[in-house]
Amino acid sequence: GWGLTNESKRILGDSSRFLNGDCHHPHISMTDGSYDGKYLFINDKANTRVARIRLDIMKTDKITSIPNVQAIHGLRLQKVPHTKYVFANAELPIPQINDGRDLESPENYFTMFNAIDAESMDVAWQVIVDGNLDNTDADYTGRFVASTCYNSEKGMTLADTMRAERDWVVVFDVEAIEAAVAAVAAGEFETLGDSEVPVLDGRHGSKLTRYIPVPKNPHGLNTSPGGKYFIANGKLPPTCSIIAIDKLPELFDDAIAPRDAVVGEPELGLGPLHTTYDGRGNAYTTLFIDSQIAKWNIEDAIRAYNGEEVNYLRQKLDVHYQPGHNHASLTESKDADSKWLVVLSKFSKDRFLPVGPLHPENEQLID
Repeated sequence: GWGLTNESKRILGDSSRFLNGDCHHPHISMTDGSYDGKYLFINDKANTRVARIRLDIMKTDKITSIPNVQAIHGLRLQKVPHTKYVFANAELPIPQINDGRDLESPENYFTMFNAIDAESMDVAWQVIVDGNLDNTDADYTGRFVASTCYNSEKGMTLADTMRAERDWVVVFDVEAIEAAVAAVAAGEFETLGDSEVPVLDGRHGSKLTRYIPVPKNPHGLNTSPGGKYFIANGKLPPTCSIIAIDKLPELFDDAIAPRDAVVGEPELGLGPLHTTYDGRGNAYTTLFIDSQIAKWNIEDAIRAYNGEEVNYLRQKLDVHYQPGHNHASLTESKDADSKWLVVLSKFSKDRFLPVGPLHPENEQLID
């Protein structure tokens, strides 16, 4: 019934004219790194918007269309001290301002990292980046957010976006961004088009961001529940990149090189997309091409990266088929309970009878 009643039209706002959707990444609000049960946020990639669901009444109460960008993909929440911001990646670079100018000049296209005020659901600020943003996650200090970023080549064809051997994880300094937004008199930000949202420049050389080279076309990015690591998943390479969060202040002070923040790069299998955790030091990574889950030990992977002879792989489990996202119970928070792993398989293939244009989709619950 959405889009038919006056109430739902009011909540949908200026996006009420769209009759489709492509929902990704539901996440529950937090206080001090633990779920507080207040809100659930979810993004609609097809229509570049973010919805908020009130969990006391299990009902959508706000939907925000994000200006100046196209295709909100990765979404994560600020974990500490509470969910002040909803962080949302816009994936696809577009002409700026997107009114028909520069259509034949892709070198002028760019996309942005977006922060939405969790209470007002207004867009608080946007940061321009180099490349196509994919997935994101926040740390447990409240200062850093990291995003995978592909297409460092600024290619406009599939082949062009895969030419470089490395792309990036972009790290955002939330405190520095807030200070820059507050410095209105200094003229450090601008606005675009009809939007009044502050837009800051976070491209290479900015004090607001750092670009950490990782193997090409990284996809998922997930924070370990202990708050020590960002893990970026390779997608095209068979590896994950382990980034030490405690090294990021040094990186922003230019005391270390960007690659010095990478402390491990284990080889796991073909098509690593997303990683989750059990709170006991192990990581679980979906292997899209191999149709497997790889269970591996983070500290052993770091030791192997430093030259020790150690096997960090604990187990590989076949799943049906082509797993993308995976989630272990409570491991998006600091309260990982090491009980359950849910694997979301993208394709069913021969698992079910064909009853329409698509096969039913398959998810698996793993002890």
